[in-house]
Amino acid sequence: MNDSLWWLLSGGLILAGLAGIVLPALPGTILVLGGIVLAAWIDDFQRVGYFTVAVVTVLAVLSWVLEYAAALMGAKRVGASRQAIVGAAIGTVAGIFMGFIGVLFLPLVGAAVGEWLARRDELRAVRVGVATWLGLMVGMVGKVVL
Repeated sequence: MNDSLWWLLSGGLILAGLAGIVLPALPGTILVLGGIVLAAWIDDFQRVGYFTVAVVTVLAVLSWVLEYAAALMGAKRVGASRQAIVGAAIGTVAGIFMGFIGVLFLPLVGAAVGEWLARRDELRAVRVGVATWLGLMVGMVGKVVL
């Protein structure tokens, strides 16, 4: 494969990653990081250096931590059970396969179902689901800012 095709692939990964930062169905941060690492590798880190790769890697890790910490803080703020947090995680993974609406709302449903299974209280389950969802939204906004 010649260098031009590698550069096109690198640019495509970065563009898809930028779209994925706002479209939750795409793993945006991973795609951007992959595109940057590929760009650095193509010419032995001459145009894209080790420092740039290190900075992008740190920002990617911060982005992941921020997104998940915000969701956990939202859930814990209202006293979510472990089942609610597991439900939100399952909802997030299931949502990836169901498009934008699934990624947007299945974490809420998963957290609510998990909380209901733990405590059998519908109002509390809805409150935990909404708080977890709001935490996820704050995390997504933080990811866009980073």
